[in-house]
Amino acid sequence: MSAGCKEKTRLGELLVREGIITAEQLASAIVAQSHSQRMLGELLVERQALQPATLVRVLARSLGLPGVLLRHGLIDPKVFKLIGPDDAERLKVLPLFKIRDTLTVAMAEPQSLPTIDRLRTLTNCRIRPVLALESNIIEFVKKYSGGGVNVDAFLTSLAEQDVEVVERESIDEGPQTDLDKFVNGSPIINLVNVAMLTAVRDGASDIHIEPDKRGTRIRYRIDGALRDLMKPPVGMHAAVVSRIKVIGRMDIAEKRLPQEGRVRIIAEGREIDLRVSSIPTLLGEKIVVRLLDKANLRVKMSELGFRDKTLAAFQRVLDSPHGFVLVTGPTGSGKTTTLYSALDLLRSPEVNIVTVEDPVEYQLDLINQIQVHDAVGFGFVRALRSILRQDPDIIMVGEIRDQETARVAMQAALTGHLVLATLHTNDAPSAVARLEDMGIEPYLLSSALSGVVAQRLARTNCAACATKYFPSEQVLADAGLTAQTGHPFRKGVGCRQCHESGFKGRLGVYEVMEVTSDIKRLIHAGAATHELRERLRRNDVLTLRQEGVLLAIEGKTCLEEIMRVTHVDDEPEMPQSAVSGAHSLEAQSAKPRRSAA
Repeated sequence: MSAGCKEKTRLGELLVREGIITAEQLASAIVAQSHSQRMLGELLVERQALQPATLVRVLARSLGLPGVLLRHGLIDPKVFKLIGPDDAERLKVLPLFKIRDTLTVAMAEPQSLPTIDRLRTLTNCRIRPVLALESNIIEFVKKYSGGGVNVDAFLTSLAEQDVEVVERESIDEGPQTDLDKFVNGSPIINLVNVAMLTAVRDGASDIHIEPDKRGTRIRYRIDGALRDLMKPPVGMHAAVVSRIKVIGRMDIAEKRLPQEGRVRIIAEGREIDLRVSSIPTLLGEKIVVRLLDKANLRVKMSELGFRDKTLAAFQRVLDSPHGFVLVTGPTGSGKTTTLYSALDLLRSPEVNIVTVEDPVEYQLDLINQIQVHDAVGFGFVRALRSILRQDPDIIMVGEIRDQETARVAMQAALTGHLVLATLHTNDAPSAVARLEDMGIEPYLLSSALSGVVAQRLARTNCAACATKYFPSEQVLADAGLTAQTGHPFRKGVGCRQCHESGFKGRLGVYEVMEVTSDIKRLIHAGAATHELRERLRRNDVLTLRQEGVLLAIEGKTCLEEIMRVTHVDDEPEMPQSAVSGAHSLEAQSAKPRRSAA
């Protein structure tokens, strides 16, 4: 491992001096070394007197060279062929990565000038030595020469792709060392970049990087569903996780606790924010990367999926100069996007709009966005109270989580502000009961509440493979369309463009409850949720499922998808007037259009 007897003696003394091993452990290892002629450091590792990483660190510092523990992802299979397995094993070296005319090589004796000269002759490159354990080098030489690692074709194909993912900010605050440049140039960068670029190109919202008994599984959440789109080679999971944790400025040494990170990258020529989360599992760490791509943010309300009638109702709610407006739905149903679209409609130079979010997902012009920090005591309630002293006109609260937040938001709405917020409920009428459960008195709620929007996200039919089909009688009955037996609907059958799913893209399904005078009286009287639903039905307000069924009749999605995202216990029959109106829209959209050619 070291360059001579003198260095070996210095190593033992250094390890004892730093308290890494005891004098007794050193003496015992020296006696064993005299019989075996093996290297002192590796004997100490074998006896578990110290860890390999510690040995590499101490030796590298004493020699003034970078040190590395070898792993997949740090080795480019293409440059391994520059030396070959026989010379690599004889010289106890392993070529790692080539940058221009400089080849970085892991060496058991990095100070051996004859070995460096021989490497220079074999490769016709400048040699940059990196210290590694001899046993570590021999292990990987055998793996890469014996075909034990199936990464050659994979990493070669990665290198040929046009990967345009660039970190906006430098990872290291100080100057880069040679080893930093070496690691940053390793093929694992290509793998991580391609994973991110593939997610961006396919419009994924999340990347799941999961440990598997057979290696690593990378899945993408596209249109709300997880899909397997990449399978890295075996043995690269730790390297992939470490790379992503470095990008997210997380502690790569901490593998026992969950961590969170955030970074901004540039992919496909545009800025994308990444929120990184890690959690330990039985087989290793799992990473989830949330992609916040502004190109996918549709803030124009007309693009979200509102039907004309529901859009007009929501706009009437937003036209109120003050009041409390709620957007409800489960996690991942697009509530924040709907709020952003409402703010886009309301923002102007004459209006002071302030938001409180956790976290701020997208930055919008003309809007003051505040991110809460619970770790320092700056939560929703404290932020809201501070905002009220900032002369706001419109306030957006990311989420109503507890009674105190709900009460402060309600008071703001009652004192002349328009307050928009999200809440977790199944439908619009249930929001009233949820706030009452939080301790908001019915008389306050009836005075402050202006409207509630409930929503879901439904996958839209793939335009490339959508075709006519006839739903079963059970599906028609569940949709409240028993009179529509024999009527054709549209559904994607699956193609390459939609990854054989039949769906491409999503649109919102919206139920809008305007708090009119009769609804206010019911809320003030403490009416139950089913009474509010009955009043809305009499006012010709459609439920979430009914709104979705109309989208299916118009051919935008299929009935089964609407049934999946709008589960209800007792759905009334679909009003025939609404069905007739949707059929007329469907007929208009089905008319042949003149070709642009």
